[in-house]
Amino acid sequence: MLERRSSSVKMRLIMATKARRAERRTDALSKERIVEAAIAILDAQGESALTFRALTTHLATGSGAIYWHVADKNELLAATTDDVIARVMTSVARGAEPQKAIRAIALGVFDAIDAHPWVGAQLSREPWQAAMLQLWEGIGGQLLALGVPAKDQFAAASALVNYILGVAGHNAANARLLPRGTDRTAFLTAVAGRWAQNDPKTYPFVHRTAAQLRDHDDREQFLAGIELILAGIAVHAEGDPERRRSGPASRPRHPR
Repeated sequence: MLERRSSSVKMRLIMATKARRAERRTDALSKERIVEAAIAILDAQGESALTFRALTTHLATGSGAIYWHVADKNELLAATTDDVIARVMTSVARGAEPQKAIRAIALGVFDAIDAHPWVGAQLSREPWQAAMLQLWEGIGGQLLALGVPAKDQFAAASALVNYILGVAGHNAANARLLPRGTDRTAFLTAVAGRWAQNDPKTYPFVHRTAAQLRDHDDREQFLAGIELILAGIAVHAEGDPERRRSGPASRPRHPR
């Protein structure tokens, strides 16, 4: 009798142990865990290093377990990009004033692409993916809240999204061109010096702005561009005849 009970207890313990191990394997090989590992590889070594073999090594698992969640590298790149952009969008405070929300989205994407340069390349490669829809909806929703006329909404959203992705991607690309440890101030001072050496009659604007190039802050300059676009949207909307007829309460406000 005791032996039977002992055997029964052992079997239950073995089954419970197996169940716990299976649960741990499921957690370890969830799609979220695979995406996290892919982001780590992309950040450390770039897109060329992201292979399913590298993932299996990183996750200490077999390729079949990864293929269960992700069909191929393109799907994995889309999932990682979607994850990064989703974090940006969820970080924007709910109920924020529309222009503040647009600034927060813009700076969030700028910082995300600066930290994960491959995101900019992926967004430009496949503009129809879920991450782009998140960004487009996030910006567009704030333009609706601003009361931008329907006929101007697509153009306004395009101007903002294209500016955000273009400048953020360009900034990330510039950073990758320079060797690690490059002193930014020394580099910009050297470039500004070359600008200033140009003939001021041939390049008057380049000559005039050389000092600003040397002293500029990337994030501040980026945000200044957002302010110019928002100001233009507000001025354009105020000049719209339909907006004038609808009254001042529904007009977009100028950036503060």
